[in-house]
Amino acid sequence: MPRFKTVHKGLKLLPIDFDKQLLSGTFEHALCYLVDHELDLCDFHTRYRNSAEGAPAYDPAVLLKIVLLAYSRGIISSRQMEAACRDHVLFMAISGDSQPHFTTLAHFVSSMGDLAAKLFAQVLAVCDRQGLIGREMFAIDGVKLPSNGSKSRSGTRADFIRQAEKMEKAAQAMIERQRQCDKQPEDEAQRAARKLERLQADARQLRAWLNDNTEDRKGAKGRINLSNRTDNESAKMATSKGVIQGYTGVAAVDEKAQIIVEAQAHGTGAEQALLEPIIHATDSLRSPDTCYTADAGYHSRKALEQLEAAGITAFIPDNGYRKRDERYAGQQHHLAKPDPLWDKGPKRISSHCYTPADFHFDPLHKTCTCPAGKTLYGNGSHCLIKGQPAIKFKGALRDCLSCLQRKQCLRTPEKTAARQVAFFLPKAEQDNALSSMRQRIDSSAGREMITRRFATVEPVFGNLRHNKRLNRFILRGRERVDGQWKLYCMTHNIEKLAHRGAWS
Repeated sequence: MPRFKTVHKGLKLLPIDFDKQLLSGTFEHALCYLVDHELDLCDFHTRYRNSAEGAPAYDPAVLLKIVLLAYSRGIISSRQMEAACRDHVLFMAISGDSQPHFTTLAHFVSSMGDLAAKLFAQVLAVCDRQGLIGREMFAIDGVKLPSNGSKSRSGTRADFIRQAEKMEKAAQAMIERQRQCDKQPEDEAQRAARKLERLQADARQLRAWLNDNTEDRKGAKGRINLSNRTDNESAKMATSKGVIQGYTGVAAVDEKAQIIVEAQAHGTGAEQALLEPIIHATDSLRSPDTCYTADAGYHSRKALEQLEAAGITAFIPDNGYRKRDERYAGQQHHLAKPDPLWDKGPKRISSHCYTPADFHFDPLHKTCTCPAGKTLYGNGSHCLIKGQPAIKFKGALRDCLSCLQRKQCLRTPEKTAARQVAFFLPKAEQDNALSSMRQRIDSSAGREMITRRFATVEPVFGNLRHNKRLNRFILRGRERVDGQWKLYCMTHNIEKLAHRGAWS
């Protein structure tokens, strides 16, 4: 039998040189060099008032290193960060054997505020000096992630008022029942008292929330967005895995080295409203030759007109671009697959009546013939149906009333005298921002830019969500969530610096 050297596992006391644990070319080496030599943390230092009295505080540089290293390892919980500083040699090395309490780490992240944006800008400037930003194409995309908010506590003010009134009536009914009962077992009385106390506390909490939030959240076009009692800046949004209560993390990624040049978190699932702020935030980085790419969710008339007025080149496809692209031929079979939100397949028609396909429409002469061979007369040649031009026809009473196919043609032949049918007409191509973008997308250059967008931005979100295990935001409030999102995107950029050999 062969013999091998003993492998030691478990506890072992060894002298360790922390500096030698940071190997050149690794993320932790680049992180320590960046924080110690490149970043300005004076804004963090001004928060402390213990120069003359008070206990010494943990260095913000140490806390920042711990948080960013933890994010790079997929650790988002402050309790797990504290355990790593106590047990993991690499965390001991970057923190100088500091062991901050998890509340210290949690407060550091949650109270960062706009300082996260300043740190993100400093790291971005370092990436630019290292030549990692090409400014040829910025690809924009977003990801919807759950927040630290309860989806069941969403609704309008009217919904919350009804809930509060219902709780108060239930509490009053319980009080009346207790008054009417002369004797009650002690255990049942205690349970009833605890239930009443919880019910009254929930009602008071709901009333207090209504007093603090006197108006509903306003949405686009005068709509009312649902409020949330745990995190009122988050939103209920639909994803491929169901409906969540969360935020949309948006990122603009440079094509050259997949550096994130801008990161924002918004409490809305409507991506059309998020294009303008992300483009405005990258004005300082944009060159005259920079173009923007985004998916169909960011396509809107208002956004395209603003881009055209500003002279910004963009490639943003509409929802129907895949139907016009032969590369997506055969995608119809995917409609048969189940969808967790809605069925995108063609709706089954329960009625057996004739459909417009059974009528013969001559678009050249604008005439229509019914299945019985009768000619219908036009009763609307310039009308719009759901924004699309259409032409309407109606059967003559002398033909419809005596027709033997009334039961096949009309749903309610006993009530309806004559059949009406409408046909959609092709939209007139107008010289506007929408038509210009459609022509640009359908060109060979536009199709190439769509492919380049996939290859630029999608791997970045794969790195953040899969490798870094970012599956939710643990903070509440848009400012705090935006700071955490920027920290994660900053981690991605530092990882790019390490892989490109900066300071190795």
